[in-house]
Amino acid sequence: MRAQIIAGHGRHYLADIGSAQPLQAYPRSKRSEYAVGDWVQLERASGDQASIVALEERQSLLYRSDAYRQKLLAANLTQLIVVLATEPHFSEDFLGRALTAAGAIDLPVQIVLNKTDLATHLASSQQRLAYYAALGYPVHALSAKTEPAQVRDLLQPLITRHITLLIGQSGMGKSSLLNLLVPDAQALTREISTALGSGKHTTTTTRLYRLNGDTALVDSPGFQEFGLHHLSKSQLEHAFADFTPYRGACKFHNCRHASEPGCAIAQAVKEGRITPQRQQLFGLLLHESEVQLT
Repeated sequence: MRAQIIAGHGRHYLADIGSAQPLQAYPRSKRSEYAVGDWVQLERASGDQASIVALEERQSLLYRSDAYRQKLLAANLTQLIVVLATEPHFSEDFLGRALTAAGAIDLPVQIVLNKTDLATHLASSQQRLAYYAALGYPVHALSAKTEPAQVRDLLQPLITRHITLLIGQSGMGKSSLLNLLVPDAQALTREISTALGSGKHTTTTTRLYRLNGDTALVDSPGFQEFGLHHLSKSQLEHAFADFTPYRGACKFHNCRHASEPGCAIAQAVKEGRITPQRQQLFGLLLHESEVQLT
């Protein structure tokens, strides 16, 4: 039978078959490389348990990596929402890495700036995001705490007919947004925890919540590190939207866009058309990509 992976812990997955309760699913092999959002073929074993016998072709796969391992985030997404906040101070490095990961697979991105009721850093946060808005990334300023109805009205049309991954650092208010859009999310999370037998560890587990036939939200745990060691130089260049007008314009075809003579990117930075922070992030990601995964 056909099913979609909606949660996982180790080699233990929950698979939604559409009508009945989710099945507990296990891979037949020792390798466990399934992601939330994957469509799979199952063979029922007994009761509520089944074996995963095949993985269907993915339309997209978002993941992060460091020098040692890869962490699958979600599969078959149609958009990414990056949740930031005025307080605590959001990391522009994290935002840049999330945009790069999405850009590498041509995944559309929405940026949400939460906690606008905390006005101390509101203006500076909006100023920091103005650069990304100019690149074409939609930026939505809102307060889930003080204006829940307005936030729900704003976000529901954005997620309709999409499979959306919510991603953000800890403390940005992502859970508050999820609870507005999926009112029974906490109860569903408890059910998932019980079914997986993983208790409190499900707080670090990605989960898919289907709202209707063609709309779903995927909630990921908050994390601080977003490695992209798996991206090549050409993938990085493709993912940097602000580099697009200058792609292929450098004097040397193997230009690293740092301080090489005739670098179109460096010239754009000098002229204020690309920020120095974006150039520095590209250099850092390029260095990471040259560290082989072990």
